[in-house]
Amino acid sequence: MSGLRLADPWLLALLAGLPLLLWLRWIRSRRGVSSYRFPDLGLLSGLGDTFFAKIAWAPAALRAAALILLLLAFARPQAGHTEEEMLTQGVDIVLVLDNSSSMAAEDFRPRNRLAVAKEAVAAFVAGRRSDRLGLVVFSGHGFTACPLTLDYNVLLEVIRGVDLARRDEGTAIGMGMGVALNRLRDSDAKSKVIVLMTDGRNNRGEIDPTTAAALAQTLGVKVYAIGVGTLGEAPYPVEDPILGKRYVYLRADIDEDALKHVAETTGGKYYRATDQESLGRIFAEIDRAEKSEIKVKHFVHYSERFPFLAWPALGLLVLEILLANTRLRRLP
Repeated sequence: MSGLRLADPWLLALLAGLPLLLWLRWIRSRRGVSSYRFPDLGLLSGLGDTFFAKIAWAPAALRAAALILLLLAFARPQAGHTEEEMLTQGVDIVLVLDNSSSMAAEDFRPRNRLAVAKEAVAAFVAGRRSDRLGLVVFSGHGFTACPLTLDYNVLLEVIRGVDLARRDEGTAIGMGMGVALNRLRDSDAKSKVIVLMTDGRNNRGEIDPTTAAALAQTLGVKVYAIGVGTLGEAPYPVEDPILGKRYVYLRADIDEDALKHVAETTGGKYYRATDQESLGRIFAEIDRAEKSEIKVKHFVHYSERFPFLAWPALGLLVLEILLANTRLRRLP
């Protein structure tokens, strides 16, 4: 609701004449006082004013209140209800997340790469408003974890449920991109985007990243590629059947040349995230670069509130007439 307004506020100027009417009525009542003759008033001298004598002013007050309400009603009070129509040329974005076993590396201590990547992806999703978003997860092959949707709550639940691949299946970057491109193939959005996150190089699948980049260029899909991992060696947890959990140090093996080629071919950009803060900044930059154009038209619909004042005014007038002709009736 956008509040109240008066369609004919000029009628309220008549309220200025109400004190004059009350004054004229008082003068008239003072000039025309009537009386009855009684042979002896001694019997009445001990009687006080009755309740009805004390409220002899009530009919005049009721009439004044009724006139005020009627003037307010004639000024046509209206309640406004705001509606908005959103016109947007949305962006379709598929998030492609590597969940291969190497994402268990804990160079983003105290958490591993996948946990930090999921958190950054979730923050990115929560910051969108009118775009369709989807999620593809890949290790040795790619699959759609969540199709393009505007239901961000469902997507966030899916993101939270992504786990590391149970066994080392390799890294099929091209296949992950291929699944995402299949989701975007029939999209009629103004902009179609893939955000690819991986910590390795393509070593599985029938489609390599170069071929996938050419397909993306043909379909008009822009790819933002993010290499996730430290520049040096990273601690990787290993379950030893004798010693239990221990760590070995592995050097990050990100195929940056391939990821840069994918991004440049499609008009996107390549980023390297070496810690949690840099990954957050990268997603913030992508978020700013891929904003939807949103135009909002506001409409206000007004409904009349005349009856809410007119009916009480009528009730006050009826009450004034009843009192003035019964218990508060004045002698002629």
